[in-house]
Amino acid sequence: MSTPLRALILEDSEMDCVLLVRELENHGFSVLHKRIENAPDLRKSLISESWDIVISDYSMPGFNGTAALKIVQELKVDVPFIFVSGTIGEDVAVEAMRNGAQDYVMKGKLKRLAPAIRRELQDAELRREHKRIELQMRHLEKFEVIGKLAGGIAHDFNNVLGAIQGWSELGIQESPKESRPANLFQSIHSQSLRAAGLTRQLLAYARRQILEPRNIDLNQVLAETGGMLRRVIGENIEIKMELSSEPLVVRADPSQVEQVIMNLCLNGRDAMQQGGQLRIETSHIHFDHDYCKQHQYVRPGKYVRLSISDTGTGMDSETMKHIFEPFFTTKGIGQGTGLGLATTFAIVKQHLGHIETESETAKGTTFHVYLPAFEGRAQPPLVMDETPAQRGTETILVAEDNDGVLDLIEAVLTSLGYKVIAARDGEEAIAKFKLHSNTISLVLLDMQMPKASGQEVYESIRRIKSDASVILTSGYVGPETELLLSKSGKVALLPKPFSPTALGRKVRELLDFSENERISPTPIPSTA
Repeated sequence: MSTPLRALILEDSEMDCVLLVRELENHGFSVLHKRIENAPDLRKSLISESWDIVISDYSMPGFNGTAALKIVQELKVDVPFIFVSGTIGEDVAVEAMRNGAQDYVMKGKLKRLAPAIRRELQDAELRREHKRIELQMRHLEKFEVIGKLAGGIAHDFNNVLGAIQGWSELGIQESPKESRPANLFQSIHSQSLRAAGLTRQLLAYARRQILEPRNIDLNQVLAETGGMLRRVIGENIEIKMELSSEPLVVRADPSQVEQVIMNLCLNGRDAMQQGGQLRIETSHIHFDHDYCKQHQYVRPGKYVRLSISDTGTGMDSETMKHIFEPFFTTKGIGQGTGLGLATTFAIVKQHLGHIETESETAKGTTFHVYLPAFEGRAQPPLVMDETPAQRGTETILVAEDNDGVLDLIEAVLTSLGYKVIAARDGEEAIAKFKLHSNTISLVLLDMQMPKASGQEVYESIRRIKSDASVILTSGYVGPETELLLSKSGKVALLPKPFSPTALGRKVRELLDFSENERISPTPIPSTA
């Protein structure tokens, strides 16, 4: 099988050019070439076309190989450069190699040309691969730093938002329906949910959000979100769905998959201010080892593909380099957070998938999302529990260092009939549990505590009372939280910010929990 080769040949002799091409074809190359003789044509050809190799005579009328090499270097074109000459001497050849040429071949010894080109093509591919890996490492390092910052910010924000969300919900419950105070509390509550949605996007980018993976059919998720999509996309944009006729089951968090769909569709909507078409397609695809060699971040196997295309403004190559960076946006001030695509990228990566982008200015953009296919049936969707929280009389130790959150928790739990013992740092929590371990029925434990961490408090409590019931509260899930949740026993997670109703339900659920039951996940309210 012949090897395709795009060769730019600087040669003033048409016959010599023919001999070069014939020699390469005799050695297994399928050559597409262009012969040029001067500097302007060289610049134009390098800028407007793509080449695998530049082959240059050393001496030509009014132009020479050294000047040609300088032009290639000035334009920063990553393409091997080989001299082929009948007049170049050894000293000149050595100097040319020092100046950046990859090799030189005498015209009387053209049999060296094909092996030299094969070697240089391999070296060029290795250089490009090294650059790709280096670029990926720089991106990963940058994302890791920003991710840690985002996680810390989200934790502090969630404490503040939790207090605002909780007090406003209590205000709604205690105000006469349709009254002005009730409406004001509802406005505050709605805005707190929107703000909490932004912190969840930060956590998703940092890959520290709380996941509840299930076996879901991507087609079913799209069918359920179709109505909402049509409401938010607008009437001037046609939505066209072409879904696979077979189930497309993936192991994923349904709310996170919905977030990916919504982010990509809204991105498409914003690119079509004058209207257009939004196309949503799904299918199965298999990536083999050859594909994965070219895309080292992909593992071989069967995937589910979600493609979302728009007919909007499209993007140039420079914009596409930055679209998954957090806070990067081409929209005007106040029209976008720059988190949508960054969040989408992080969610897909956390689900062991990958995302590819195709775009052309003035013609539109397509995002392809690939998630590992799951062999099995989809599970039925979770039904949201709308029943009010049940009351109780047990004693609960609340370890929380944020005064606003602590005051809210005390108010909620005491209103439900519970007795509350408060601790504002880790050491105080351990001391109070030692003192009251016989009467404390449950511990509500913040994972970020001064003086002793949530993990240290948890381990101390379990040494004192091995069957203690513990609810971990956290604005994000770090390795220490995952470790504690993986242990057997009466332990559950309540993500921050949580509503008073969610708090009451989770407390009652864990108090009533037996070893034969499963603690249900705490749903996170949607802010879409």
